[in-house]
Amino acid sequence: MNELFGTLSDGTPVHRWTLERAGVRVRILSYGGIVQDVEVPDRDGRTGNVVLGFTGLDGYLAHPEPFLGALIGRYANRIAGARFTLDGVEHTLAPNDGPNSLHGGERGFDKRVWDVTEVEHGLRLSLVSEDGEEGFPGRVEVTVTYTLDERGALHMAYEAVTDAATHVNLTNHTYWNLAGSGSASGHELRLAASRWTPSGPDLIPAGEPADVSGTRYDFREARKTGSGYDDNFVLDKGVTPAAEEVAELYDPASGRVLTVATTEPGMQVYTADHIGEPFEPGAGIALETQHFPDSPNRPEFPGTVLRPGEVFRSETVYGFSTR
Repeated sequence: MNELFGTLSDGTPVHRWTLERAGVRVRILSYGGIVQDVEVPDRDGRTGNVVLGFTGLDGYLAHPEPFLGALIGRYANRIAGARFTLDGVEHTLAPNDGPNSLHGGERGFDKRVWDVTEVEHGLRLSLVSEDGEEGFPGRVEVTVTYTLDERGALHMAYEAVTDAATHVNLTNHTYWNLAGSGSASGHELRLAASRWTPSGPDLIPAGEPADVSGTRYDFREARKTGSGYDDNFVLDKGVTPAAEEVAELYDPASGRVLTVATTEPGMQVYTADHIGEPFEPGAGIALETQHFPDSPNRPEFPGTVLRPGEVFRSETVYGFSTR
C-alpha cells in the first residue's frame, strides 16, 4: 500500500509504503528509505511498534541528527579528518562531526528521496550518488531492497556499482525498543563478538581491536545493555557471503526477541544516550551492521573500496519472535 506522507519545501512528494506478512507490519518512507514503523506481537499477542520514529514528515525534517530508521551512505560511521587517500589521490570530504565525516556528510543518503518500486513482498529503493558528492569520488548507483519473508523477518539487501574507485559502507540506522515505549536500557543483548575497536572521544578507532574479555564490552553471553555505548564490535564471523546470525536482543517485559543476521564484519551498538528531544536518552538501541569506522584510513581493517566492474553486496536480516 502506497500513500502520500508529506511534501518537501521544494515540492517533492514523500510517500509511505506498508508491508505486511506473517503478523509483521512495516512502514517505509521514500525520504531517507526510513523504516518508520515495525509492528510485531508481544508474548501475549498484543501488537506494538518496536522502532523509534515520527508520525509526520516534519518530525524527520526538524530532527535529522538521530538518523531515525534511515539508510546511511555513502559511508556509514566516521572517517577521521574528513579525508582519505585512494590510489595516491587525497579526497577531502564534508566535515559534519567536528573535523570528521559522519554517515556520508552533510547531505547523506538519509536526506535523499529514493526512487521506489514494488517487488514481491517488498520494495526496491534506488538512487544515484554523483561523482564528487560530499567529496566522494565516482558516480555510484545504489539499490536497497526491503522484503518480508514467510516468517515475517525483515531483509535489507544492499547493492552498489561505481564508475570510479571509491569507498562504500552502507547500513540502516533503526533504533529498536522492543517494549514499545520507555527506556530500552533493560533489554538483554547477546553479540557474537570477541573484540571491539577502542576509540577516543571523537569515536575514531585508536589502536588495534581489543579483547572484550573482562570488560563491559563482553556480550558473548546475554546481559542487559544499560547505557553508555556507541562502539564498533568486531563480529567473530568476519565478512561472509550469506547472512549469519550474530546478535539477539530480548525484552523481558514484553517477551519480544529480535535476532540480527548479516554479511557484514562489524556492528555499531549505540544506546542512544545523546538522542535528544523529543526522545529520552536510552529510548532505543541502534544495531548498525557495517564495516568498521575509519576503514578508508586503516588498511588493516576489512576493506571498503569499490571499483568499476565490481558489485558491492550486503544483507542484514531482522527476525522477530517471543519467549
